Amino acid sequence: MLGWRGVGLARVVLAGPRGWLRGSSCGRPLALAPRAADRQPAAGPEAGGRPLSLSAAAVVNSAPRPLQPYLRLMRLDKPIGTWLLYLPCTWSIGLAAEPGCFPDWYLLSLFGAGAVLMRGAGCTINDMWDQDYDKKVTRTANRPIAAGHISTFQSFVFLGGQLTLALCVLLCLNYYSIALGAASLLLVVTYPLMKRITYWPQLALGLTFNWGALLGWSAVQGSCEPSVCLPLYFSGVMWTLIYDTIYAHQDKRDDALLGLKSTALRFRENTKQWLGGFGVAMLGALSLAGMSCHQTAPYYAAVVAVGAHLAHQIHTLDIHRPEDCWDKFTSNRTVGLILFLGIVLGNLQKGKKTEATKNNIDDRIEN
Repeated sequence: MLGWRGVGLARVVLAGPRGWLRGSSCGRPLALAPRAADRQPAAGPEAGGRPLSLSAAAVVNSAPRPLQPYLRLMRLDKPIGTWLLYLPCTWSIGLAAEPGCFPDWYLLSLFGAGAVLMRGAGCTINDMWDQDYDKKVTRTANRPIAAGHISTFQSFVFLGGQLTLALCVLLCLNYYSIALGAASLLLVVTYPLMKRITYWPQLALGLTFNWGALLGWSAVQGSCEPSVCLPLYFSGVMWTLIYDTIYAHQDKRDDALLGLKSTALRFRENTKQWLGGFGVAMLGALSLAGMSCHQTAPYYAAVVAVGAHLAHQIHTLDIHRPEDCWDKFTSNRTVGLILFLGIVLGNLQKGKKTEATKNNIDDRIEN
């Protein structure tokens, strides 16, 4: 499931998801086949040197060796989860901006830092929960805690450091947002356990990963506007159900053997019908959020583009090919960026409409 698969927002805020919180699976001593996300060459310098690369994995591999296990524990080498955690924050910040203005770049930066830290914290929690299982499964045995590169005590201290830094970010916001952000911690801690007890862990991930849709608006406006924030939050949850169900299809055979649960196992061959329903719900909620904050044509054009992208994902999805599931999953970063661009352009257009309306009113008064 995601860098919260237990998040593994992690196989997947910057390359590609499940990532902050998924790190999945518990297991019994079976040599399970690695999923597509894990089929990567072992890290480390090559005898003849390695070519310069700015990919997240290359940056982690270039870090000092003592730091690399901690960076991998945070899933910094697989940033898709961070993107999926961060993007709903950008939507909310963009929608809350004043008409005719760009989103607050300071807040976008703060939330970006917070997404990296909280996704890392979620992955650390996940791997601490699952370390005994990970040791028994081939594809997870090389995770830093399971492999013994980091002790349980060291991971606990590291988790404390990440949460402390995340708190510093949170304290830069208003009091309402501080309280709202702190309220998400229960979801962060408990999400990795959901795959053990329900076939809907993707819903728990959605509730967690999209908290920024509430927090971003309150950081700008001082409180949440239910008519905008709730539809936006709901649309994010629906989006997570789409991409994380696709992600979960990579693991369905292993999960069935290990006794884990997911929407992939719940939906089985009916997956496309369920995903289509989630997509319709997402688009409807985005439209409602846009109407509630008087968005303009560029926003709705972006919603249409998002719908087309999701329709293509779902129509062409092959749930029996892990590689295709991974490709579809990571393509959701594009979905989030399209919507953010539409929000920014729509808000700029809203400013022009506001100015035109004001001029018309002034002309009438003068006449």
